Amino acid sequence: MKERQGLIVWFQQMRNTKYIKRFGHLVHVSKKMKYAVLYVDMEQIDSVEQKLLKQSFISKVDRSYKPFIQTDYENAKVDKAKEYDYKMGI
Repeated sequence: MKERQGLIVWFQQMRNTKYIKRFGHLVHVSKKMKYAVLYVDMEQIDSVEQKLLKQSFISKVDRSYKPFIQTDYENAKVDKAKEYDYKMGI
């Protein structure tokens, strides 16, 4: 499976979402705030971002930094006092 990264695309009108679908996997569109969440392969993200920014109806493109956030936590030990309280039903 390929590594993907999210792009948040801010646009001006809802009818432009049909054009945005061409660049990747469209996951979510907000009608009220006028943005779309699009997933793109990490290899192509620079070129897709530049193509989207060239369009006149697109205001801004933001990248999601989820793939770069550390999800392995160092201190995963449970506090003994809290564990005792949970067993007692407090």
